[in-house]
Amino acid sequence: MENLSSTLPAADKSTADLAGHPAWLRLKAAVEAMRPLQSKDGSIDLNSRGASTKDEADAQLAAITAAIGELAPLFPHDKAYLDAVVLDLMRWAASGYAVPDFLDSLLAFQPAEQRVDGLAHLVVFPMYTQNGNPDRNLEAVLLHVVWPEWLSELERTRYDNPMFVPITFVDFTAGYDTNSAVLFPETVSVREVPERFTWGGIFCDREAARFRAVSNASVNTLGLTIPEDAAALLADQELAQQTFVLWDLVHDRTHSHGDLPFDPFMIKQRSPFWMYGLEELRCDLTAFKAAVELEAEGNEHGRNVQYAILFDRMFRFPVSGGRVRNYDGLGGQLLFAYLHKHDALRWTDNKLHIDWQRAPQVTNDLCAEIEKLYRDGIDRPKTAHWLAAYELVATYLTPHPASTWAKGAEALPFAQHTEAKALNKALCDAVLPDEFPLSMFFEALSKKLSGVIASTSGMTGTTVMENAA
Repeated sequence: MENLSSTLPAADKSTADLAGHPAWLRLKAAVEAMRPLQSKDGSIDLNSRGASTKDEADAQLAAITAAIGELAPLFPHDKAYLDAVVLDLMRWAASGYAVPDFLDSLLAFQPAEQRVDGLAHLVVFPMYTQNGNPDRNLEAVLLHVVWPEWLSELERTRYDNPMFVPITFVDFTAGYDTNSAVLFPETVSVREVPERFTWGGIFCDREAARFRAVSNASVNTLGLTIPEDAAALLADQELAQQTFVLWDLVHDRTHSHGDLPFDPFMIKQRSPFWMYGLEELRCDLTAFKAAVELEAEGNEHGRNVQYAILFDRMFRFPVSGGRVRNYDGLGGQLLFAYLHKHDALRWTDNKLHIDWQRAPQVTNDLCAEIEKLYRDGIDRPKTAHWLAAYELVATYLTPHPASTWAKGAEALPFAQHTEAKALNKALCDAVLPDEFPLSMFFEALSKKLSGVIASTSGMTGTTVMENAA
């Protein structure tokens, strides 16, 4: 695939005030007006909604396509995509607003070929937003690419990840006024799934903003003494964004690197949720290990990535979201418990103490245990691998008192099922929704942080800086 980045323009001043552009405001309003007309799958049921619904949908769609046409000259690098998305919108209307199919425009949008620092994109798709809106509503988002030279050099020479696109918000419709911090092609409504996806966008400004909010609150609540450079990270939105783009770069590529006994994303298969938790934690701890190496080599971002992973994983992840199969929360609990049981942190006198000299090595030790689990898993049947993974987690986290899995293989339904698919389903059904409940420490922390956690929904780097001002 041809790399076009060298021929693309740098960020242009004409895109600096995109959020206030009249055409964008009309586009945003029309998308929001279209939202209540849509069903969960993105279609509009013209039969049950009355005769006026089609007229309303047509009017809003005309406003959307006209606004895209007016904005398009600001995005010459996206001409093929914006032309295609207008055609997909018109075909959707011609279909009577059936389940939308935006495959053609999705294939035309290739931001990974356009990794230029500050480059702006206008994105319009019917989609769900991960950790946000589960329905495939029409959404519109304005964004900028984050691709500083130092990150480009690391990706080119060390952490190759041609699909990774770090981005920041300019403005967005309601699906992103949520906890969603990603723009992924697999969320778009299409007639068929492409053979492969070629890009994935992660909003580093939202990640950094909520990390700073929750980490600062946690440090204050727990009476944690932190090094000066950690305090500087928590105080600086731009520095935090740079930290997250490096963390995300290494994390994202790790899903396809290492000794992998199975599809690391576990796509189109059902596994116990701790398997997903271990995979996400493995990727984060691989990024942590890389950050330790970078720090030793004098890279200024290496130490900050370590702080970010420790704080976000241990403080925000365990107390965010519900407790039903919360695999990210589980990973955070495991990291905290591992550090605690290896004396890298202590909760004493109602204060948290972290041994900043010891914590990096202990964290890398946990990474090594998970890597060994994966390496050994290559020679195991799937169900035996699930059991071994459970034993690793249960070594450090106490299972639910009513857990069937905690009783061992003898209590699980192996004898009742000889067919692999049925057995796998039965084993997953035996997992409790909250197989590893929060410890008393995290139950208390969850109550103290609930307000700040709730406040991070819809947060961006811009809103944080406006509030600080």
